Amino acid sequence: MKRFALSIAFCLLAGTATAQTQLKIGLGDDPDTLDPSLSRSYTTRIVLASMCDKLFDIDEKTNIVPQLALSHETSADGKTVTLKLRPGVKFHDGEAFDAEAAKYSLDRHLFMKTSFRRPEIGSIEKVEVVDPLTIKLLLKEPFSPLLAQLTDRAGMMLAPKATEAAGDKFGLHPVCAGPYKFVERIQQDRIVVEKFADYWNKDQVFIDKITYLPIVDSTVRLANLKSGGLDLMERVLATDIKSVRDTPKLKLTKAVSLGWFGLMINTANGPKSDNPLAKDPRVRRAFDLALDRDVINQVVFNGEFVPANQFVNPQSPFYQAKFPVPKRDIAKARELMKEAGVNTPLSLDFMVSNTPEVRAVSEVIQSMVAEAGFDLKIRVTEVATALKQGEDGNFQVYQNTWSGRIDPDGNSVIYQTCGAPQNMAHYCDKDIDAWHKEARAATDPVQRKAAYEKITQRFLESGWILYIYHPQILIAYTDRLEGFKPMPDGLVRVVGLKMK
Repeated sequence: MKRFALSIAFCLLAGTATAQTQLKIGLGDDPDTLDPSLSRSYTTRIVLASMCDKLFDIDEKTNIVPQLALSHETSADGKTVTLKLRPGVKFHDGEAFDAEAAKYSLDRHLFMKTSFRRPEIGSIEKVEVVDPLTIKLLLKEPFSPLLAQLTDRAGMMLAPKATEAAGDKFGLHPVCAGPYKFVERIQQDRIVVEKFADYWNKDQVFIDKITYLPIVDSTVRLANLKSGGLDLMERVLATDIKSVRDTPKLKLTKAVSLGWFGLMINTANGPKSDNPLAKDPRVRRAFDLALDRDVINQVVFNGEFVPANQFVNPQSPFYQAKFPVPKRDIAKARELMKEAGVNTPLSLDFMVSNTPEVRAVSEVIQSMVAEAGFDLKIRVTEVATALKQGEDGNFQVYQNTWSGRIDPDGNSVIYQTCGAPQNMAHYCDKDIDAWHKEARAATDPVQRKAAYEKITQRFLESGWILYIYHPQILIAYTDRLEGFKPMPDGLVRVVGLKMK
């Protein structure tokens, strides 16, 4: 009997020792492709952060820190950047990470025909291999935001052999060099990753498996978190902050986002741009004056968000204080509509992503602008579908958000310059393009801010995006999770996380 009891005890101990630790993360929507070169979704960045290490990362104070690149050196003329790479790194398929692999990844981000990373690092003319752990980035001109861009998808390193074999299907089974490797994806249901045994920093990886669960309804996500079906959820509703704080077993973090939320107006992309709002800046100004950003913040977000009219938040050193958020002025808005000769009500297609807060914002906006003569027809569309329809010009007004970057260049160029991939309106102003080049080439922050002042003034006058607010990054998680650090980009860093 004693021997039998001891055997049971031994089996129980062995079972405990081999039990996997799991982390379940609730996402606000289903990611698009898991290919770093092709992805456009904020949610995808959250998932990729666990699988694909970058050349550089950021810390809690937005400082750029080493990841797969240990150091950098820029030449006196600013046109050559030398990177020293981390030794002993492996991709998930066992292939070694080295200078050739880094060159391959950067070349793919740069030259793949459909890559969305190209404008982010398009100043790179050529990548040269110096030795097995050193590369040189030869630039067309000095480019101040380069390292900042390499802290995101443009800096993610991909396994060359696996990437070549997969071609444009790489996103179905990504192979990178991060702490977790891809296991499976079921669209609209789950993405599963598991700990990579040969990760270069494996001593700081404590959770065996992570499951990402897209749950669009934030109320349902929160209910799952409270019941234990989730361990962490991103994009908590501002109206749920009190509920989270009143739940003893939950914790909440809050930080002003680097990104922005705006209304995109189709000014030149196809037949849907043939309307007065698209063609006349006075009508866009009238639309803007019909909005009350403070009221939107109070009604939808309990005053927690930051009303905005610029592509960087007020905490940024590049914020332009001389262009404050405009106050609502219905009388002036109606005057501008009359001056532009618009027959009211002006009916407009209003494409809105299918998330609760976004829908709420759209209804408030719809009501506000109606007083100035705009009749918005709300069309609720799934997030990935909305992005595709935006690209195709199938919108007149599109309510969308950008998750933000640490350098203002990452918040502006891909939306504001001629032919840029996120420039869904086909907006083009050669002066704005020139000023962006000026900002990119300058290393002095004062000179850069002066260039952004010109950009901000012109874009506020005639641009295709009306910036509405900067969100708060609200993440809630179980008190069983240890080591979580809120990051200014809103992405969940999984290295160092532990489950009690």
